[in-house]
Amino acid sequence: MIKELITKYDPDNMFGAIYDFPDHITDAVRIGESIRLHNDYSNIATIVLAGMGGSAIGGDVAHMLVANEMSVPFKVVRGYRLPNWINFNTLVICSSYSGNTEETLAAYAAARSKGARICGITTGGRIGELLDTDDLDKITIVAGLQPRAALAYSFVTILYLLNKIGIIGTGFQARCQDTVELLKSMREIYSASDDNPTLKLARQVADHLPIIYGETEATAIVANRWRGQLSENSKMLAYSNELPEMNHNEIVGWSNNPDLLKRLAVLWLQDQDDHPRVKLRQENSRELIRDYCLQEVISVSGTSRFARLLHLIHFGDWLSYWCALEHGTNPTPVEKIMELKGRLAKL
Repeated sequence: MIKELITKYDPDNMFGAIYDFPDHITDAVRIGESIRLHNDYSNIATIVLAGMGGSAIGGDVAHMLVANEMSVPFKVVRGYRLPNWINFNTLVICSSYSGNTEETLAAYAAARSKGARICGITTGGRIGELLDTDDLDKITIVAGLQPRAALAYSFVTILYLLNKIGIIGTGFQARCQDTVELLKSMREIYSASDDNPTLKLARQVADHLPIIYGETEATAIVANRWRGQLSENSKMLAYSNELPEMNHNEIVGWSNNPDLLKRLAVLWLQDQDDHPRVKLRQENSRELIRDYCLQEVISVSGTSRFARLLHLIHFGDWLSYWCALEHGTNPTPVEKIMELKGRLAKL
């Protein structure tokens, strides 16, 4: 039955794109190791990654994985404008899979006007042309994927870039290899139809509106990835928030509109290294809303927080895939995004 659904609803092989995530990490490591920078990145005091969608989440994931090792502030900017404090001691990484993202092109121009140092991660496009024309460093990644399916190429090359400019050490390299081995074993479970927790969860939540809660600066980034994947792959609205912040406002919203609340599915992301007070907050928050909605707690295996966070991302990618098939939906096309881009191109 599952194979029939895949054949019917996945002609563009999103299955393969998700299954190949650990292989993408390995290939991205190859690209990262080959990076040769030609410009000066000494005395970098701040780093900004400008990107949207799948390219921006790559910056979030990279920072999530090595935040405790970084010696300078790192900020992801989603939009047309850059912070006013950017200057010559700021590195602006323009990340655009297609190379034609209009917000990132605007950020590139803003970075040039502020005298910031710039490099880029792209498959080509206009960003690639500008980087070449301005004699700036360009990291070229593999084309032919949906941007959201190119996550490994985004975050791994960012990690290598940070290492090569002296912001982080080399410890992430071994953790990448350990993670690849873990994900290669887990994908055999998540891609199967028997005893598959991602498929079982999809069957529970596909007819609900998922609310994903994570911990600030770690699983909250994963929650945001899940939200995006459920929106783009499953064509389902989904929302995410983080603890402890939601305990100071959103928790009160679980009161009125009880008929609507019954259609929500709360997915609590958990990791063994979450802050102990956040663990208590999550446990008590679950108790406070237990009578209102479907709830599930998701935690995964891994020998390091690095591996577990990427494992959670992989789990969520499969969840979104199976939700798409539960809806009889092709997970690959993003028709409303393309239609909106077409409209904006005329304005």
